[in-house]
Amino acid sequence: MTTLSELHQDHINLNRLLEMLTHKVTRLREGVHPDFSLMADVVDYVGRYADEHHHPREDVMYEHFRGRDAQLDKGFDQCESEHARLKQLSHDLAESIDAVLHDAVMPMDRFTDQLEAFVTTEREHLDFEERELFPGIRRLASDEDWEQLEEELPQPSDPLFGEKQAAEYRDLYRALMEDMNRNGAAG
Repeated sequence: MTTLSELHQDHINLNRLLEMLTHKVTRLREGVHPDFSLMADVVDYVGRYADEHHHPREDVMYEHFRGRDAQLDKGFDQCESEHARLKQLSHDLAESIDAVLHDAVMPMDRFTDQLEAFVTTEREHLDFEERELFPGIRRLASDEDWEQLEEELPQPSDPLFGEKQAAEYRDLYRALMEDMNRNGAAG
């Protein structure tokens, strides 16, 4: 599997979780309070996996191809700033969920707007990479590029969707499956 296909699979997995959070937004707008603890775990996973595994791999790949195509370089710059913004949104949302879990008073419509903004921004970012950056890289890349990147990049170990699930995410994975089964395919 190439680096690009691994990153694409990450996007598929992240979109599954974002779909679940979209369902939570809908339920919140209907006045139904979801399992905030499960939501905290999902947001933690999305933020932590992106910051520690996914974005660093993308950043190395983007840097590898920088300077070959001016339009792609602009996309790489945009992506870099989006990574920083997503990290902040994830952090802020995690703090809000933690506050709710600790009985802080927070208007649910404000929280729901924050959750929806996080999901929307994350989705737009993934779509941008899939639509603009990945095809451009595919066009430019040679077999030698992929071989070099394979050597440069650490091999990811996805703690939720990977073969070796981290203990802290086993319960989350089980809960996600139960939640999806209870609430239909949309999560």
